[in-house]
Amino acid sequence: MSWTSRPCFRIEPCRAVSPRSRRFRRLSACSALTSSRRSSIDRASWSVCRMRRGELCSWPTTMASTRRPSGAAFANGRAFLQARDGLRGRSPIRAEWKGPHQPPGDDVIPADLRLDHVFLVSCKYLSKVLVNPGPPRLFERLLVGDERSRTHWFIEAAPDEYQRLYVAASRFTGIEGLPEHVRDLTREQQRALKVNLSARSWPQPLQGPWQDVCDAVSAESALRWRAALSQPRNPLRLLWRMLRITTATYFILGTSRADSLRLRVDSAWDWMQQYDLTSFEVVPVKAGQPQVAWAAAVTSRASGIERMVEGHVEIRWSHGRFLGSPEAKVYLDTPHVQVPGYNLLD
Repeated sequence: MSWTSRPCFRIEPCRAVSPRSRRFRRLSACSALTSSRRSSIDRASWSVCRMRRGELCSWPTTMASTRRPSGAAFANGRAFLQARDGLRGRSPIRAEWKGPHQPPGDDVIPADLRLDHVFLVSCKYLSKVLVNPGPPRLFERLLVGDERSRTHWFIEAAPDEYQRLYVAASRFTGIEGLPEHVRDLTREQQRALKVNLSARSWPQPLQGPWQDVCDAVSAESALRWRAALSQPRNPLRLLWRMLRITTATYFILGTSRADSLRLRVDSAWDWMQQYDLTSFEVVPVKAGQPQVAWAAAVTSRASGIERMVEGHVEIRWSHGRFLGSPEAKVYLDTPHVQVPGYNLLD
């Protein structure tokens, strides 16, 4: 549903978006772009952005201060409005916020906003996370499909080490009634272990067993990842899926730690015309949690210059120690502006 907007300076009596929230940053960028029509944005949230529009308009388009995230978002919207790669000074007729819905299949483009049914915008503020799948989907299926796996990756990749950690944790916490094997824990028992092991650092008696889990999970994850990548075309496909290179061009508006982030992301068509993937390597990393590093060497077809794109994967519990199944959070360590296919907004 869409409706015609009008200047509104009263917040309606419903739960509006917080000025500090991620959603407000998205709406601030949207507010800088248009004052005409929008869809999927409730009146109360839009009113907050419209109320602050006069204040935000006075901030420079280069402002990327993390202390004023809504101002950075608004400045990014203004820059996109004027950019030659973007709207070229033409206010869009229709602006849509994607919202929290979950698509039934792969959601390849991480779009938060859509303008005039054509321009897709991803809002990325102070985040190096590319994707956050389950470990089987990343290490075995190479991000193909969106089916959730019931596999507990610590039990799958390091069954003996994880069982020893569990036995040591059971003795340390003294919780009564816990099962003999970690795979038989109920949700309530998992939560009890989490509560009793909630300190930032592992207790000294558990540090050794936990490091054994980290080393074993890291090594097995890297081994399975390499096996899945053995087919010649799989490394390029995986790199595209991690970097969110897809069949359509889209835009990233956000901030890094140092500056604004305003990028046009190449489509797969554009990427293939400009670059070749020459290698893709994965290695286990010894760290305080299971971790695998990845590195892609990409060569420019025009200049022959090779560039490295590097990152890492952290395999960790999604809801705290022993609670739920682990997740695989993929990080980009290379600055966004140095990634082949990520172009500064012109």
